[in-house]
Amino acid sequence: MPYRTVIFTKKGHIAGITLNRPQAGNAVNLEMAQELQEISQLINGDNDIYVVTLTGAGDVFCTGLDKGEKEPCHPSAAVAAIDRPVIAAINGDALGEGLEIALATDIRLASDKSRLGLPQAAQGRIPADGGTQRLPRTVGKGKALELLMTASTVTAAEALEIGLVSRVVPMETLAGEVEKLAETIAAKGPIALRYLKEAINKGLDLTLEQGLRLEADLYFLLHTTADRTEGIRAFREKREPKFKGE
Repeated sequence: MPYRTVIFTKKGHIAGITLNRPQAGNAVNLEMAQELQEISQLINGDNDIYVVTLTGAGDVFCTGLDKGEKEPCHPSAAVAAIDRPVIAAINGDALGEGLEIALATDIRLASDKSRLGLPQAAQGRIPADGGTQRLPRTVGKGKALELLMTASTVTAAEALEIGLVSRVVPMETLAGEVEKLAETIAAKGPIALRYLKEAINKGLDLTLEQGLRLEADLYFLLHTTADRTEGIRAFREKREPKFKGE
């Protein structure tokens, strides 16, 4: 179905989400947050989707909260709720709520022209959509406190250095690089991908012993799937596996 603030596409096993308010710097409003929530539920209910990409329309990712919104919106919760691998193509500024959305994804690639930051403290507020929790888990406590308390904005190169993004590429090649990465991941077992994401995301909040038990549970659960049988058969027959997400 069509959306007013988000473009949703599906090509093969890859779904694409584009924040689509370029005239407003793709700023988040309540309607966008609601549409992202609806799309996340759609994706989780579609077993034919293996990987998701997320970007912004035009030459900006997302500049934060729309100035017309009086209350915080929570779009990153919708993105974080997607149980498939989500790749962010940060094609320009990712600021405030925009960076919080990016932090809710699993892999982040940025154009060399991007700037990233959580400047809420300079506005007399704090991040309210996961920034204070996901940023330190990504770059470490000390660096997160520095960035948040100074309301600093970093370049793409600096973001790469501190681990905020995993790759920086020229703007003109970003879309192609993200598509290539999505296709590479989508060729893997879709159930295994979901279990990998669950093991890592949940494991970070567990003790090592608890995390190892979670890993073992998911490993044995994977044994019951047709995809694992197909993967073993394909390996023995020296061919590419044909996964079905079953």
